[in-house]
Amino acid sequence: MIQIGNFFFKYRNYVFIFLYLALFIPSRPIFDEATFGLGYYKFPLFIGLTVTILGQLIRGATISLAYIVRGGKDKKVYANELVTNGIFAHCRNPLYVGNILMLVGVGILVNSLLYLLVFIPLFLFIYQAIVLAEEHFLRNKFGSQFDAYAKRVHRWLINPVGLGKTISGMHFSWRRWLVREYNTQVIWLLAITLILVFKYTHWQWDTTTRNTWLIVIVLILAVYYGTIKYFKKSGKWTKLL
Repeated sequence: MIQIGNFFFKYRNYVFIFLYLALFIPSRPIFDEATFGLGYYKFPLFIGLTVTILGQLIRGATISLAYIVRGGKDKKVYANELVTNGIFAHCRNPLYVGNILMLVGVGILVNSLLYLLVFIPLFLFIYQAIVLAEEHFLRNKFGSQFDAYAKRVHRWLINPVGLGKTISGMHFSWRRWLVREYNTQVIWLLAITLILVFKYTHWQWDTTTRNTWLIVIVLILAVYYGTIKYFKKSGKWTKLL
């Protein structure tokens, strides 16, 4: 599993591209009209958006409060310090938990039974392997310090005890959230846009209206992407992180 984890860590960005493309593979629905009535589409819409937004909020809180400065080096597992504060004091892998919820949420939003039964379990296997590879590295580098941390903080479950105190007692860097996360956010928002525009056909938008909204949203995302990238590359925000 450690070897598998090291392999997928190297190509983890491509895994996300594959998983987002898999959203549009035809599938039997999770919710259908025969079982849930004419308003069946409200179930995947509400549940899916709630779950996927929760995932992004978890990532945002993690990045904004205490971020892993280096999560990899030369496409290999690496860390220059053991981060145990912020959300990491409540879960060892909050960023991965956020990713999982984001993908589960869009899987529900697209109403794909295939995605939830095949691709999400595949994603969980890949992440479990990556985490085992990371923990192998951390245990070898930090020894008893990591063992003590692993004993008191769960690998996947977020312990809510004291979470409010943790959040209120630390500085929230929204700039760091945007600078570190804008790539993920744009891809995620684009996937949600495509799902809402092309999968929710029961809204009966005419083609012109649909295409107009799609163009407007894509342009907004492009401007957002370009703006945050400018602030990142110029150093105007990074020095304030």
